[in-house]
Amino acid sequence: MSTHPTEIRPEPLSAKLRRGDLLAEKCPSREVLKHVTSRWGVLVLIVLETGTHRFSDLRRAVGGVSERMLAQTLQNLEKDGLVLRRSYDEVPPRVEYSLTPLGREAAQHVRALADWIEQSLPRIAEVWQANGAAPDT
Repeated sequence: MSTHPTEIRPEPLSAKLRRGDLLAEKCPSREVLKHVTSRWGVLVLIVLETGTHRFSDLRRAVGGVSERMLAQTLQNLEKDGLVLRRSYDEVPPRVEYSLTPLGREAAQHVRALADWIEQSLPRIAEVWQANGAAPDT
C-alpha cells in the first residue's frame, strides 16, 4: 500500500516515548524544559559553560539568585543529567559543579538564545518604549 506524500502517518508509540511530545499536557519533556529555561537554569548553564565552579562562585556569578533557588536549580539540573556534582571529603567540605556532556549541549542552546536576546535588546527596548511598557524586574 502506497501513501500519498502529504499524508501524515502516525509515529509508532515507542518513537514518541523516546523523543517526547512537548505539546502534550503530561509529557515529561516539559519538566526538563522548565528546569533548563527557568531564569536561574539558563544563567547557571551559561556560567557552568565556562568550567567547574563551587557553589559560592556560582552564587556570585549569577547576580540576584538566592541560596535556596540556586540549590534547587542545581538539584533539578543534576537530576536531569545536565550538571555533575562532585563532593570532596575534605575539611572544610568542598563541592564542585560542572556540566555533563548533555549539559554542555543544553548550555550551547541556551547560550544561543541568550545571545539573541542580548543582541536584540535595543529593538526590544524600542518596542517597550513605544508601548509605554517597562521590563518586569
